[in-house]
Amino acid sequence: MSIANNLKKIRAEKGYSLERVARLADLSLNTIVKIENGANQNPTIDTLSKIAKALEVGVDDLISK
Repeated sequence: MSIANNLKKIRAEKGYSLERVARLADLSLNTIVKIENGANQNPTIDTLSKIAKALEVGVDDLISK
């Protein structure tokens, strides 16, 4: 569940809403919510890349334990 925790932490640090991350990453809000809540524990690398770019971090920042 480290991706969920990392996403939540980074998003909070930047002061971004779930909606803002979804918009910046060009993903659905539902996708972001599922990843952050741990319902989707294995998002694709493409999805992770979009989220990382939106948050201005590396993919490794999202997946590191």
